[in-house]
Amino acid sequence: MIAWLDRFFHLKERGTSVKTEALGGLTTFMTMSYIIFVQPAILSQTGMDRGAVMVATCLSSALATLLMGILANYPFAQAPYMGHNIFFAVIVCGVMGYSWPVALGAIFISGSLLTLFSILGIWEGLVAAVPDSLKNAISVGIGLLIALVGLEYGGLVVDTPGVLVGIGDLTSRPVLLVLFGVAFTACLMALKIRGAILLGILATALVGLPLKIVRFQGVFSAPPSLAPTFLKLDIAGALQTGLLSIIFVFFFLDLFDSVGTFIGVSAPAGFIKDGRLPKANRAMLADSIATVFGSLLGTSTVGSYIESSTGIAQGARTGLANVFTSLLFFVSLFFSPLAEMIGGEFAQGNVILRPVIAPPLIIVGYLMMRVVTHIDWDDLTEAIPAFLTIIIMPMTISITDGITFGFISYCLLKLVSGRGREVHWVLYLFSVLFILRYVFQ
Repeated sequence: MIAWLDRFFHLKERGTSVKTEALGGLTTFMTMSYIIFVQPAILSQTGMDRGAVMVATCLSSALATLLMGILANYPFAQAPYMGHNIFFAVIVCGVMGYSWPVALGAIFISGSLLTLFSILGIWEGLVAAVPDSLKNAISVGIGLLIALVGLEYGGLVVDTPGVLVGIGDLTSRPVLLVLFGVAFTACLMALKIRGAILLGILATALVGLPLKIVRFQGVFSAPPSLAPTFLKLDIAGALQTGLLSIIFVFFFLDLFDSVGTFIGVSAPAGFIKDGRLPKANRAMLADSIATVFGSLLGTSTVGSYIESSTGIAQGARTGLANVFTSLLFFVSLFFSPLAEMIGGEFAQGNVILRPVIAPPLIIVGYLMMRVVTHIDWDDLTEAIPAFLTIIIMPMTISITDGITFGFISYCLLKLVSGRGREVHWVLYLFSVLFILRYVFQ
């Protein structure tokens, strides 16, 4: 068996072993398994069944991670993306008012397009069309949006007449619990402890029990039914004219996040050869298929997680690590009571809070904010569009508008500064389409 695994995953060739891959797979799972608890809590706001979303999250993560390991032989684990789930639940279904089956249909279409582009190899050209400053700005803007949602879930910021938002009641039990969760998780991260976000979630839930903010509902049980979300997507509804911009955003976010993750986790591991990632098309194909599969099961965009870098740091070098991570996601199906407890709501007056998942959202916002240093702030034609992209997203609760302001201002500033040839024609095309969207909206 070990000999077969060695041949299939090229273990000796990459200087690793079954034991090392197992440890790497476990480490990756520990650092990204918080999504099992956070995803149901976020998507349930749209009316989706919490138990079904939890099952869809585990199954899509397990199967997508396994597919990446077998198809591309890389230790890039997959799960529903943070940021995409906020866009799905808070913006598309909340602010814009579309139903969750329609939103799933939009994800299916965007994933299908990305699959086609991966097969044809077109995705590389699209990635090259968008400048690095805007790619990084989009990540930062989404991070700030996620952090804002976390602050609202935790009661740290509240509606305030005259200034839109203000500080919440810092003496209330749920807010104090959130502050504890953020501080505890941050301390674990500062000490470089693996699985800091997951451990922070569990610690916050435990502290919330005696405060009667969290209700214990058990630990193990049979997996909930997937029926409430399985194949419930509305593809026809997603083809409405008003949803074209949403499909566009889902498509580009998936593309940018995937490519960014591949680069981010590959460079330290030495996977990049002569400036290129071998089997990049296979990796992108596995990533895009994961999104399609996730939409069929009933969850938001699925893709490769930057947390895979923790498993790689532990020694993982092949897709065998993904096999172990995948098995752990399957086992997680039997922990649905924990997901119910951690994602539970707490009523404070007329406001519904989610104190246990607020800390990880705030911390994830920090993690996504870090790439702001990669933006060239000395070049105004790069910096101002990046700034507008970053600031518009959290202030308008709209990823689409952030991208729109970034694209249009980038093209405008490059043109007036005589550097219009630096802009790819794709950006000019989308900028015109975005302007027409505002004109005829």
